Amino acid sequence: MINRMLRQYGHLLKWCDGLLALLVLIGVAIYAIGSIQTLVVMDWKTTETYYELIFRVLLLVIGLELVRTLATRDLITMLDLLAFVIARKMLKPDLTSLDIALSVLAFVSLLIARRFLIVTPATEKNKE
Repeated sequence: MINRMLRQYGHLLKWCDGLLALLVLIGVAIYAIGSIQTLVVMDWKTTETYYELIFRVLLLVIGLELVRTLATRDLITMLDLLAFVIARKMLKPDLTSLDIALSVLAFVSLLIARRFLIVTPATEKNKE
């Protein structure tokens, strides 16, 4: 039943994914323009400004990775997106030791998933 519905409405789902990707891309562009305006007026002698720059850049990268994930529907892009989310979380200065440990475990699990769940042409050659 679900397969029949997917075949029937598959084109509609692809259009919705494309529309969502376009909306996210427009939001990323608007956020980038606003971030540039905000960062220009900040005091570049303080370390908080550099933290703000890193957070904003990583948020832009996460938005672009989300667009890429919606456009390609690939497991590798999903793992990349999650890696950037974890990296952004780990760069916050007010982390507890539990947050750091859980972030490291999450990142290691992403590396394990990428190593053992993703089949590349090189791994297929090694199996033969």
